[in-house]
Amino acid sequence: MTASTDITPVPERDRVPRYEPTEIEPHWQQRWDELGLYRTDLSDTSRPRYYLLTMYPYPSGDLHIGHWYICTPTDAIARFRRMNGDNVFFPIGFDAFGLPAENAAIKSGIHPAVWTMRNVENMRRQFRTMGATFDWDSEVVTCLPDYYRWNQWIFLRFLENDLAYRRMSAVDWCPKDQVVLAREQVEGADRVCWRCGTPVVKRDLEHWSFRITKYADELLDFTGIDWPEPIRQMQTNWIGRSEGAEVVFTTAPSDHHAGGEELRVFTTRPDTLFGATFMVLAPEHPLVASLTAPERRAEVEAYIEAARRRTEIERLSTSREKSGVSLGADAINPVNGERIPIWIADYVLSGYGTGAIMAVPAHDERDFEFAKVFGLPIVRVIAPEGAADDGIVAEAFVAHTPGERLVNSGPYSGMPADEGFRAIVTDLEARGQGTATVTYRLRDWLVSRQRPWGTPIPIIYCEADPSCGIVPVPDDQLPVLLPDDFRYSPEGGNPLEQTESFVRTTCPRCGGPGRRETDTMDTFVDSSWYWWRYLAPDKLDGPIDRALDDAWCPVDQYTGGAEHAVMHLLYSRFFAKALADLDIVTEREPFQRLFNQGQILGADGERMSKSRGNVQDPDELVSRYGADSVRLFLMFMGPWDQGGPWSPTGIEGVHRFLRRVWAVVLDPTGSESDGSTVDVADGERQVRVAAHRALQGVTEDHAGFRWNTIVAKLMELTNTLMRFRGTPVAGTSGWDEATDLLLLMLAPEAPHIAEELWARRLEAAGEPWRSIHTQAWPAFDPALVVAETIELPVQINGKLRDLVPMAPGLPQDEIEQLVMARPKVQANLEGMSVVKVVHVGGRLVNIVVRPAS
Repeated sequence: MTASTDITPVPERDRVPRYEPTEIEPHWQQRWDELGLYRTDLSDTSRPRYYLLTMYPYPSGDLHIGHWYICTPTDAIARFRRMNGDNVFFPIGFDAFGLPAENAAIKSGIHPAVWTMRNVENMRRQFRTMGATFDWDSEVVTCLPDYYRWNQWIFLRFLENDLAYRRMSAVDWCPKDQVVLAREQVEGADRVCWRCGTPVVKRDLEHWSFRITKYADELLDFTGIDWPEPIRQMQTNWIGRSEGAEVVFTTAPSDHHAGGEELRVFTTRPDTLFGATFMVLAPEHPLVASLTAPERRAEVEAYIEAARRRTEIERLSTSREKSGVSLGADAINPVNGERIPIWIADYVLSGYGTGAIMAVPAHDERDFEFAKVFGLPIVRVIAPEGAADDGIVAEAFVAHTPGERLVNSGPYSGMPADEGFRAIVTDLEARGQGTATVTYRLRDWLVSRQRPWGTPIPIIYCEADPSCGIVPVPDDQLPVLLPDDFRYSPEGGNPLEQTESFVRTTCPRCGGPGRRETDTMDTFVDSSWYWWRYLAPDKLDGPIDRALDDAWCPVDQYTGGAEHAVMHLLYSRFFAKALADLDIVTEREPFQRLFNQGQILGADGERMSKSRGNVQDPDELVSRYGADSVRLFLMFMGPWDQGGPWSPTGIEGVHRFLRRVWAVVLDPTGSESDGSTVDVADGERQVRVAAHRALQGVTEDHAGFRWNTIVAKLMELTNTLMRFRGTPVAGTSGWDEATDLLLLMLAPEAPHIAEELWARRLEAAGEPWRSIHTQAWPAFDPALVVAETIELPVQINGKLRDLVPMAPGLPQDEIEQLVMARPKVQANLEGMSVVKVVHVGGRLVNIVVRPAS
């Protein structure tokens, strides 16, 4: 064992005669905490910095096994990187605002702050139980004023720079939670609330939004960051960049309408404009009332009322028959001047695009179905290569195909579709009737929530002087504190609206009476910048320490679930870009590398939740087997990125493995074998080779977070050691070297038993105690990991004919002698002349032959 310059006396305590994790683990957890072993000196420049981050949890009350599944392997990363010489920063905190606290408060009658902080304290204890190396000095709890004050400060900077704004529009509303949802929080084709699964409805509300769309193109660029391809693809699809054209149709004059009103539509297929045979407006479109003919008004209004009662799910359903009403008005198609009828239909939504579409039934499935129902014209204007131009359309033709061309398109007929696309747009631009345009599926981030348990939005509405308008709360009056006395009403709604002590205030601009904004911020605002606050959680003059940001950010490695792809992970990237533009941070990406672990499901295959009754309590397992056994079992379950249903089957085997480690380290002579038939020199070499091969593999597996194969290699090494336990091999220097390496390799994954056994080894050797977790990661001996024999493939004219066992690294002439002496090779060479022998780097031999003349 190597000496250390930083030594501490062995801690005095009772020695347990056998492996008792319930005694060992609390002892070492306390010892590490007393020594401040995992507090990070952020100013230390002597070692490479490594910022490791895992997604902070919501304080729901108890950690479940899913928390362990993400946190303990991430902790192993931290321990491994420290042993490799890095100055690791591994902080933790709590995402403490949110609806579960409110629901618990409503049920129990206590303030959500009381419920939340009680849970935070319990989860702190549980985190320590798992032996995680979090730097608790950097903890943040987002529901505390010293954190959410800076949410408010950032909001005001966004407001000053037109990145935050207020508007009235139709919003997605969860009727169960009585809260507005961002578009990203509406899930699935059934459009349900991401948290409670309730079908979402539309409501017209004034609300606050962040202008994330300003960064749409930059958010599509993942250059320089190492993120999983599925996450990149999900964000790309969510942003939904589409290239096309905005085309200006105009209303035609009629007896009831003067005409000339613009109707703008966006289309990705301007090459199909000659096939537009009608237009469809959303029932909520602002021009519907003025365009409706008097004789059509009653039917139109009835249809609008019916559409209002339908959910978006119903309106967008592809299974229901299309419905609609003609307005009795026409539009002018700008490419050919033809009048086409204007309809309203509920499959067009006012919140998407312009709320109007040009209908091309020959080339769009929905338009085709609508035209069939109402007997509207269908004109094919795109034809696949080689198709007859007969004008007959049996079904909608949608997909682009190579070589397709324009037909029935006036002067553009015969052009390839992509050429026609460009030509039509160019001509529309020249006439002022259209322009090439890029649109996005992404919408601005709606951040208003009608709930009390969140960051108050720092805005005051002056009631004395209308000219004051919307008044930001001055920085020196931050934070706007949540009141302690709000009460939930049986009727629901936002309690802040009824809390006079909160609502009533003074206008900062004129000094008159004012009313506070009662909406709070989406809790995803909290998680969009929290890693910066970890660097300076007590900073009083700003949210982020710029010098520490420059030194430590972006985060080197982030771990967490893929379910956050288009919410937290997208919002975090937006914040990085926006704050960089405001010169608050330097980097434009928050996380250099991202790893998504799989999800541990309940034994029933469903996501773990208390309501389903399928949550596994890790405290129970720790009390029976110890934290190290739980850590290793979770790592051994399978690849970390896959997850799967929870089953405790197998944890006994992992626990037995740790007892075997205990035995080979502390009781190497405890076998019944007398070792009389063992060749000591050969046995010593075998254990050294096994240890160094394991070390090579474990080191490589750490880079890929392959925890299951790491544990398997450690088990294999332990089995090798067990075979020689009780023999003279166990007293050799090679045995000691192998067991030292076993403990060092085990330390990141099972830190408590590794520390205990290391301490006992030091004590037995008369050396002062030094933590195994401060030791350098060992290097394997290349000479010991080389295979003692290899099987060299031998081909004759490219066909495999034999596998020749030999020592690796032989000279080519010796290889040829061995190959040519093989009976199989000789048999295949009969009647042949050898043209040449090709050696491929000691990995393959190919003998090129031809028939003998």
